[in-house]
Amino acid sequence: MPPRSGTVERPDNLQRPVDPAIARQYAAVYAPVNGEPFAVPGVRLSDIDPQYLRKRVYIETAEAPGTIIVNAQDRFLYFVEGGGRAIRYGVGVGRQGFGWSGVANVKNKQEWPDWYPPKEMIARQADLRRQLSELQSGLGMPGGPRNPLGARAMYLWQGNKDTLYRIHGTFEPWTIGQNVSSGCIRMINQDVIDLYERVPLGAKVVVLSARS
Repeated sequence: MPPRSGTVERPDNLQRPVDPAIARQYAAVYAPVNGEPFAVPGVRLSDIDPQYLRKRVYIETAEAPGTIIVNAQDRFLYFVEGGGRAIRYGVGVGRQGFGWSGVANVKNKQEWPDWYPPKEMIARQADLRRQLSELQSGLGMPGGPRNPLGARAMYLWQGNKDTLYRIHGTFEPWTIGQNVSSGCIRMINQDVIDLYERVPLGAKVVVLSARS
């Protein structure tokens, strides 16, 4: 699960000069999102290494179209389209000691999901409990702009067991391309919304180990 929102600070020196051609190309892709129950602000491209912006790429894989492949080492997520093509998204992955790898399936998908941090996380972060309230399924945080799961979440299961790992959005886009989460795979909100519409329930997810 991700750390609570606000625990990852954006360094003052993170802003990068943006190539005008890149800015024009991505102006619509990362613009504010309309029609959502909560505001999804536009992304400041200078906060993100350009290699982690959404892009169609050629890949070599035996995985079927519709499969998600996460390369935790390079912090990329690929949605396999077939014919040697994939959509590549930049992601944030688990920091040291919180990484996860394996094969799972998307058992559930939710828009603006509630967040239910595991008891272990609440025990590690004493101030987290003050941000939680009793929701339908237990102690958690309702969906919205303060919620660390962002605008969308896809829940990864292995058979009948919830791995407790998610592919989800974030309101901290400057953390993309870093090892920052408690194991979950975080994406720019605009990217997770795009991926969410493409991925069917039951989709195979392959998370490769971050170790080389």
